[in-house]
Amino acid sequence: MFEIGEYVVCGNNGVCLIQEITTLRMSGVDQNRKYYILKPVYSAGSTIYVPVDALQSSMRRILSKEEATVLLDSIPQVQVMIIKDEKTVEAQYRECMQSNRCDELVKLLKTLENRKKSRLEKGHKVTALDSRYYKMAEDNLCGELAIVLGITRTEAVKFLAGKME
Repeated sequence: MFEIGEYVVCGNNGVCLIQEITTLRMSGVDQNRKYYILKPVYSAGSTIYVPVDALQSSMRRILSKEEATVLLDSIPQVQVMIIKDEKTVEAQYRECMQSNRCDELVKLLKTLENRKKSRLEKGHKVTALDSRYYKMAEDNLCGELAIVLGITRTEAVKFLAGKME
């Protein structure tokens, strides 16, 4: 169980702070069921309600500083995705995003960076799909790294870019 004041990653909402664990006073909601009340760190004004008794696969604790260091040091060894069919590429991207794992986000970012370089070398533009998933993965990963390492998200983006080269 998570605790009030703890940072968690909740699906594609990124890093959230647990503000409360309580029942909800809303019509149509089980008045006896407890919920985590989450405030996304990088999305002002948003609130997320997650049942305490729901499967927690979409919610996890943020990395520790040690885990973040190991992840960043392992980036050169992370293998890119093998994309055999452009028709299923979005499903592969979505699967990485839904895994809610930092190593999968790194794999997706490396894959997208390689695809970008390859397309630009051939004189093609980067696809909108690739750009969208790159931004989502980068936002989620760098948001978490920023909290863990005590830096801004902009600094985390620059730091990650340096590790990816």
